[in-house]
Parts: sequence; C-alpha cells; structure tokens
Amino acid sequence: MTHLRQVMLEELQRRNYATTTVESYIRAVEQFARYFNRSPDRLTLTHLRTYQAYLLRERKLTPRTVRLHVSALRFFFVKTLKRRYSLDDTPYPKAPRRLPQILRVDEVTQLINAAQSLSHRTMLMVLYSTGMRNAELRHLQVKDIDSRRMLIHIQQGKGGRDRYVPLSATLLATLRAYYRWMQPKTWLFPGTVAGWRADKPITPKVLWEACVVAARRAALGKRVFPHLLRHS
Repeated sequence: MTHLRQVMLEELQRRNYATTTVESYIRAVEQFARYFNRSPDRLTLTHLRTYQAYLLRERKLTPRTVRLHVSALRFFFVKTLKRRYSLDDTPYPKAPRRLPQILRVDEVTQLINAAQSLSHRTMLMVLYSTGMRNAELRHLQVKDIDSRRMLIHIQQGKGGRDRYVPLSATLLATLRAYYRWMQPKTWLFPGTVAGWRADKPITPKVLWEACVVAARRAALGKRVFPHLLRHS
C-alpha cells in the first residue's frame, strides 16, 4: 500500500465512512490516476475537470455514478492533500429525478418461488420483507433476529445508524427453516473461502446472483437487483 493511499484510508476511517464508501472512493482515485498515468497527487483541478467530462461524454456513465467519482476526488484533494477547492470548482452533474422501477406483488412471489436454493430464497424474502439494503443484509448476524419481539436489529446501517425493522411471521418461519438447514454461527449468511464456509459475510456478488438467477428462472423479463426489492 502506498503512503498516499494509506493517508486517504486513514482520513476516511477517521470520519467513520461506511466500508462500501471507503472501497468506492479508493477505487475512484485509482482509476483517476490510471487515466492520466500519473500519481494522483501530481494531478490538479484541471485534470479533474477533464476527467469528469470524460466520464460523462466518453464512458457515458450516469450522472449519479459520476457524482460518486467527483465526491471521491473532492475528498482526496480537500481532505487528503489539503487543497482548498470550492464546491463551484467541482460541481456535481445534474441528475434527472426518476421514479424507481418496482415489481408487482405477483412478480415478487414468482421471483422468490424461483430462487435457486433455500439460502437464496431466504435472502430475497429478507430484502423484500424488511426493505434492507444490500450491505445491511450481508452483515446481519444470527443474534440480530429477535423472534420474541418480532424485530430484526440492523447494526451500522446507512450513515452508521442502528435501527429495528419488523419481522413478519412468514419471514420468521423461513428463517427458522433456513437456520435448521444452514446452522450459521456468527453471520446469518456466511461466506466462503476457497469453496469452504468461513466466518465472514457473503460478498455483494452472492446477493446479486441470487436476484439475477431467480429473475431468469422466473422469466420476469426485468432487470432485478437487490435494491429493486427495497423499492418494491
């Protein structure tokens, strides 16, 4: 790890940024440096403007995705390198406001019924029943399921906030069946290392695949991803 990367990582951790945000910011700065083939501390605001235009015009990224890159680079220049750029120097691209696509109740039923395994089925039911985010589900622990009070404890959700969400009787029945089958220890949905179960959360890819495979098996004809179930 380079000194510059370590400094940025420490600045992000000092502010208690979410793990996913830290990874996204670090990756955005790496891509920025790679585009100009220079160390990022040798780049300037002019390079940032050129890069922002490149992301929009040539790579044709959505304004929302470009906003993420700009946020990461703004953090790098202002917080890591201590360069004082104003917000006007690094504007966010205007993003159109659109209503999210959602699934009908019958489509959600088809999706869940088409899950490839009990593990995938349980993940999809948790997403839909609780409205959790991808990272929140992946970091659920067995102890977070409170069947006595019919609540699920979400730890360190968006913004580092804890909260509770209702636990339905239908979801509880599925969770109990899943628990008897999987017998998880710490993490409700344990990941793997080299094909063997490990004491770590699943990766984002696992949850994405659960959605994609179920949607294909259900022949929904729609692009299904974890956050779509939150909207639905």
